Amino acid sequence: MPKTAVGLFENAGLVDEVVHEIEALGIPRSEVRTTKEPLSFDGTGVMSFPRLDFEVDLLRELTRIGATKPEAQAYLEGLRRGGTLIVATGLDDKVDAAADIMQQHGAVEIEEGTGPEPHLPHASREGIAPQRDQSVMTGRIRQAAGGFFVW
Repeated sequence: MPKTAVGLFENAGLVDEVVHEIEALGIPRSEVRTTKEPLSFDGTGVMSFPRLDFEVDLLRELTRIGATKPEAQAYLEGLRRGGTLIVATGLDDKVDAAADIMQQHGAVEIEEGTGPEPHLPHASREGIAPQRDQSVMTGRIRQAAGGFFVW
């Protein structure tokens, strides 16, 4: 079963650099995804609630890969505030190294867990123009089934 690291970045300008460093570890670009809250939510019909659909899909995928509901909700809140998620899936040692890179670049929250690869709504594999700024890292470590979470 693959292992996944998820990091939340308040500064989207750091995301491109972090993604390139994760790719340099040998994690294929197809296994490194970024997602942020869409600027607009296009409806697909009369009964469509696109923003709600996005949020429900994101919460479902994060809990599917091992995040608790409160942790998934924290990621969603980070996206609402303009943050960007980086999700890297692969072998244990490479994902551990990817989580270290995320932490070194000031990810606000980092989670590692085992489970199926997430299919995040509006995830992008495209680079983001770099900007330089520092985010604040908070510290919390706890053991979880099959992985650990660094918060």
